[in-house]
Amino acid sequence: MIVLKAAQEKVLAALQSVAGIVERRHTLPILANVLLKKSGSQLELITSDLEIQIRTTAQLDGDEGDYATTVGAKKLGDILKSLPSDQIVSLTANQNKLTLQGGKSRFTLQTLPAEDFPLVQEAADFGPAFSVPQKTLKMLISQVHFSMAVHDIRYYLNGILFVAEGKTLTLVATDGHRLALSQATLEVDMPKQEVILPRKTVLELQRLLKDDGKSKDGEEQQIEMRFAGNQAKFTFGGLEFVTKLVEGKFPDYNRVIPKNHKNHITLGRATLLASLQRAAILTSEKFKGVRLNFAPGVLGIASSNAEQEEAKEELDIDYGGDSFEIGFNVGYLMDVLANMSQDMVTVSLQDSNSSALITNPEFEGFKYVVMPMRI
Repeated sequence: MIVLKAAQEKVLAALQSVAGIVERRHTLPILANVLLKKSGSQLELITSDLEIQIRTTAQLDGDEGDYATTVGAKKLGDILKSLPSDQIVSLTANQNKLTLQGGKSRFTLQTLPAEDFPLVQEAADFGPAFSVPQKTLKMLISQVHFSMAVHDIRYYLNGILFVAEGKTLTLVATDGHRLALSQATLEVDMPKQEVILPRKTVLELQRLLKDDGKSKDGEEQQIEMRFAGNQAKFTFGGLEFVTKLVEGKFPDYNRVIPKNHKNHITLGRATLLASLQRAAILTSEKFKGVRLNFAPGVLGIASSNAEQEEAKEELDIDYGGDSFEIGFNVGYLMDVLANMSQDMVTVSLQDSNSSALITNPEFEGFKYVVMPMRI
C-alpha cells in the first residue's frame, strides 16, 4: 500500500511540525517513532513523550484505505532533509517495513506496531475554550520564557504560569531571582483558570508558533486554548497539542512586583544592552556581577573580575533622582533587554537594597522584576 505520495517539502513540513518533542533516548523505543494513521486520503501524524502529544492531519495522497504503523521520526526526517525539496517522495508499506522512495534513492525502514503506541488519554474536564492570535501568544512567551527555572527543586518554577481571568491572559515566569510578567487582552470573558505549563511544552510552543501568525492567504491565525485539572490543549495551524501540567502552587507574583518606586529612568534599550554586553566581558564566569551607579544626568556601569581587570561605561540619562549604587547579575539584565523589541525601556528603583522594576513605555502589559546582588 502507498501510504503517501507528495513533494518532499510537504511531507517534511508535516513531520517537523510534530517531531520536535521526540526524545533521542527513551525507555520505550516506540516513543522515538511517529505514528502514521491513514484513513481514506488523509494521513494523521502523531508523536508523544508520555507528557506531551502532538497531532496533525495532512493530505499527502497515496492509496485510499485504512492503515496504521509507526516509524523512526528522526531517521525519516533525516532522509527527507537529504532529498531535494521539489522531489516527489513516496512511502510504501510492505509487511513490517516501510520503503521511502525519491527519484532513484530508496530506503527501507523498520516499523513497530501502531497498537503499541501509547496515546495520551485526554482529560474529560476541559474548561471553556478561548483564543488569541498566534503572534500574540508567541510575543507573550518570548517576553517571559527566559525567567523560567531550569531543573529547580521547586518543580513548579520549571515552567510558565498561564492565568486566564476576565478579559486578560497573563503569563508569569520566575526562577526566584527574577520574575517576568506579560499580559494580553482576550475577546471573551473567562472564569479564572490557572495552570503551569512545563518548560519543554513552552519551548515547543515557541518553536511551532508563527512569528507573523498569518496563514498562506494572509489571514491572522488564532490559537485556541483549553485548560483541565491536569492537562492543557492547544489547537492551531492544523495541529492539536495536548500537554500534562506541572502540579503545585505558583508563588503570589503580585506581592513580588514593586509598586511605589520613586526613581525612574527611561533610556534607549539597545544602548543600555550594548553597554552591559561590553561590561559583561570582564565579569568572572561564576560571578556575573555588574555595578550600576545612578546620579543626576549619568548612569555609570562597572564590572571587575578576580584578575583585577575592570570595565567602566557611562551613559547620559535624563534623571534627577537619588544618587546610589546597586549591583545586579548582568545576565538577568541582558536577558530581558535582548527579548524586548521596543526602542525604550524604563527602570524604576527605590534604593540599593530593593529589587528593580523594568517596564516598557510602549507596552503596558509587561513587567520584569530583578533582585539586586551584593558586589
